[in-house]
Amino acid sequence: MRRFLSVILFLLCSVSVVATHQRSGEITFRHISGLTYEFKILTYTFAPSPADRPELEILWGDGTSSILPRTEKVDLANDIRRNVYVGQHTYSGYSAYVISLEDPNRNYGIINIPNSVNVPLYIQTTLVINPFLGPDNSPVLLNPPLDDGCTGIPYIHNPGAYDIDGDSISYRFIPCRGAEGEVIPGFVYPNVADPDNPPGELTINPLTGDILWDHPTMQGEFNLAMLIEEWRHGVRISAITRDMQIHIAACNNDPPVIQPLQDTCVTAGSTISFDVIATDINNDVITLTATGGPIVMENNPADFPQPVDSTGYVKSTFTWQTACLHVQKRPYQVFFKVTDDGQPVKLIDMKTVNILVNGPPPENLTATPIGNSVHLAWNKSPCSNASGYRVYRRFGSFTGELGYCVTGLPEFTGYIPIADRLSIDDTLFTDDNNGNGLIHGIQYCYRVVAVFPDEAESYASDEACASLKKDVPIITNVSIETTGTTDGSIYVAWSKPTELDVLQAPGPYKYLIYRSDGFTGANLILIDSLSDLNDTIYHDLPVNTADFASSYRIELYNDTPGNRFLIGSTQIASSVYLSITPTDNKLELAWEENVPWHNDVNIIYRKNPATQLFDSIGSSAVPFYNDSGLINKVNYCYYIKTVGAYSAPGIIDPIINFSQISCASPLDNVPPCPPELTVETDCEQVLNRLIWTNPNNICCTDVEKYFIYFSPTIQSDIILLDSTLSADDTTFLHANLLGIAGCYAITAIDTTGNQSDYSNLVCVSIHACPVYALPNVFTPNGDGYNDYLVPFPYTSVESIDLKIFNRWGTVVYETTNPKIDWDGKDKNTNRECSDGPYFYTCDVYEYTLKGLMKRALQGVVYILK
Repeated sequence: MRRFLSVILFLLCSVSVVATHQRSGEITFRHISGLTYEFKILTYTFAPSPADRPELEILWGDGTSSILPRTEKVDLANDIRRNVYVGQHTYSGYSAYVISLEDPNRNYGIINIPNSVNVPLYIQTTLVINPFLGPDNSPVLLNPPLDDGCTGIPYIHNPGAYDIDGDSISYRFIPCRGAEGEVIPGFVYPNVADPDNPPGELTINPLTGDILWDHPTMQGEFNLAMLIEEWRHGVRISAITRDMQIHIAACNNDPPVIQPLQDTCVTAGSTISFDVIATDINNDVITLTATGGPIVMENNPADFPQPVDSTGYVKSTFTWQTACLHVQKRPYQVFFKVTDDGQPVKLIDMKTVNILVNGPPPENLTATPIGNSVHLAWNKSPCSNASGYRVYRRFGSFTGELGYCVTGLPEFTGYIPIADRLSIDDTLFTDDNNGNGLIHGIQYCYRVVAVFPDEAESYASDEACASLKKDVPIITNVSIETTGTTDGSIYVAWSKPTELDVLQAPGPYKYLIYRSDGFTGANLILIDSLSDLNDTIYHDLPVNTADFASSYRIELYNDTPGNRFLIGSTQIASSVYLSITPTDNKLELAWEENVPWHNDVNIIYRKNPATQLFDSIGSSAVPFYNDSGLINKVNYCYYIKTVGAYSAPGIIDPIINFSQISCASPLDNVPPCPPELTVETDCEQVLNRLIWTNPNNICCTDVEKYFIYFSPTIQSDIILLDSTLSADDTTFLHANLLGIAGCYAITAIDTTGNQSDYSNLVCVSIHACPVYALPNVFTPNGDGYNDYLVPFPYTSVESIDLKIFNRWGTVVYETTNPKIDWDGKDKNTNRECSDGPYFYTCDVYEYTLKGLMKRALQGVVYILK
C-alpha cells in the first residue's frame, strides 16, 4: 500500500512539473482607428507541456476582458514554442488603460524566482489615449525575450525596440510579477540570485536598451523584467513590461566579435553605407544578421544581405537610401548580431548603431533692412513633411563650428529662437523686435531651420546678417566727468547719421537732447538742442551724478521752414551707476546701466591714498566685483570704466564710459561661523559638560565670547542659560541638575557684537545614564551590608509611587521617596517581614526630553536574612 501511494504522489508531482510552461512574454499594440486598437500577446513556452494554450484571456483595463485565439504557433529548438495571440478592442473614452495577462504557471527551476513552478506569468502594457497627443502605436520589440549565455563570458542583449511613430523610448529594470500583478515574493535580480556565488553586475542602458551582464558565474535559467516606456513631447504615452528569460550554461568556447561600429547621421535624401565585419578566434562557423527600424520599415527600407555565414570571418554591407519621411528627432537603431555554432550554447556578439536622419537646411536665406526692421526670405524646404520653420537670431556673426551631426542651433551658438512659422509654405518673416523696432548700430544675424511634427529640427541654414540703415543718430557715450550732487557733469556723445535721405529731409537739422533720472528713460525732459549735424558732443552740467544715474535720448529733426518733422531718435542710454555694499574687510561693488551697445569688459579703479590717484585693481565681465583684504573703517573710493561696442561697422569702437566716484568703508557685519558642540554627561555628579570649537581657529579672528542656550525639553524654545567671557573658554559645566535631560546650543559673539547662528543642537536623554531600577534582593539582617532596599544609581527622578505587597496582596510598605530606604519591616505592624518574595509596583516620575513623564515598573524583590 505504501509503495502504491508513493507511485501516485510521484505521478502527481510529475504532472505538476510538466504542466508548467511559461518562460517569457510581452503585450504590444497598434492603432486601428478612432478608439480601436489591435493588441498582440507574445509568449514563449515549454513545448512538451500539456498546458498548451490555444487561447488566452486578456484584461483590457476598462473592466472588460476577452479570450484571444492563438494566431501563430512555432516550435523552435530546445523544446521552445513561440505563441502569438491577436485581438482588437474599442475603448469608450480617453484615459490611461492597463492591459494585462496572468497565466499559470512559469517553468520549473528558475533560479531567481523561488518555487517558480507555482508562480504565474504576469505581464502588462499601459496605453494612454490622449486627444492632445494623437493616436499611438507601441514600440515593436524585434529581438525575442528568450536568450542564452555562458558562465564567465559577458552576456549582451537588446530588446530591439522600434517605434514607427518616432517617439522616444526609455528602459529600466523592474521586478518580475506574479499572481494578481504583485511582485513575486523572494524575487531578486540575477546579479544577486545567489549571495554565496553572485553573478557579475547586470545593467541596462536607459537610453539605448543595451543589457550587459558582466561575466555570469552561475548556471541555470534566470528571469528579469524591463519596463519599456514611450514618450511624446515629454509625456509618457505607453509602457510595456517585457518578462524575459536567460539560460546560462557552462561553455568551452570564445564568442565571435563584431568589429567596432560608429553612431552616425545622414541628411535626408542621401545614402548611407558601411560594412559590418565579424570574426571568430576559434574559427567557428559564424552567422551575421541584423534587424532594426531601417530594415523592417515599409517605406524605403535599408538593405542588408542576410543571413551571411562563413568560417571565422563574415562581412555584409548596410545600405540605406534615406528620404525626408525618415526625418525624426530620435535616432534609428540597427542591431547587428553574429552567432557561432558552438554547443551547448551558441555564443553571440551584438552591436547597436544609432543613425540620425536629419532634415536638409533651408536654402538661400536673405536679410534685408527696411526702416527699423529686417525682412527675411528663404527657399521652401524640399521636405514636404516638415511642419514649418523656426527663425533664430543673434547679435553679430557666429564664427564657431556647429559639428557634422548638430541640428538646430544649440545655446552655445548665441542664437535664440524669435519666431515659428507654422506652414511649410510660409518662407517670409519680418523681424521688428515684436513691434518695438530693432536697434541701429547692431548687426543682426539670422538662421532658419525646418521643424518636423515631432519637433525634430533640420540642419540650420547659412547665416544672413544685416544692419539697419544709419539714417538716425546712434548714442555712444553717457560718461560721468565729475561726481557731485550739485556740480556733477556728464559727457554725452552720439554718431551722426550717414545715410540720410536728403530728398525727403534736405535740412537744416536740429538735435534735441532729453534727460531723465534713473535707467529707464521715463519722464524725459528737453534740456538743450544743437543745430549742426556734425555737432555730436554735449556736456551736461550741473547734474546730480552722486545719487542716481541719468538717461538720455537724442532726437534728430528736419528743420526746414514749413517742413519740420522728426527724422528719428537714438535709443535710451544711461550713465553707469556704482553701488557699494560694506562687509567685513571687504567692499562689494555692483554697477548698473541701460545701454543699446554691448559692454565686453568692466575695469575697476580704486583711489591710492598715497598718490591720490586712481589705480586699476581688476576687471570683470559681469557687473560685480568684490574688493577684499581691506581694513575695516577705512574709507575707499572707486569708479568703473566700461568698454564695449556696437556690432555694426562705422561706429566708434571701443565705446568707453565712466561711472561716478563712490566711496565706502568696510565694516564688520559678518557673524562668526557657528561652533560645533559636543556634550559629555557625568552620571555620578549629575551634570553635563559642554565642549565646543573656537571659530577663531576655523573661519574668523575676532570671537570674544559665547552664549550658552538650554531647553529642558525638545518641545520648548531654547533660552539663554549663561555666557563665557573669553574666546578660549570653550567648556561649560551644567551642574546642580534635577535631571540630565535637556538640549543645548552655543553661539559665538565677535568684538562688534555679531552673533553666529546656533551651533548644532545636542540633546541629552535620560538614557545617557542608568535609568531608575530596583534590585531583586536585599538582606535586612543588621550586618551593615545591604540592609536597606535602595534603587540602583539613577538620575532625573522627581518622585516615585512605590507599593510593596506580600504574597497575600497586602501592602507592607509604600513611599514616594526615590531613595526608598526600606528596612524590611511591615508598615502596619513595624515587625520584620519574613524571608521570601515580595511583589511591587512603582510609578517613576522622570525628567525627560518630553517633560515630566511617568514610567511604570513592576517586579519581585526577595528578603534574605
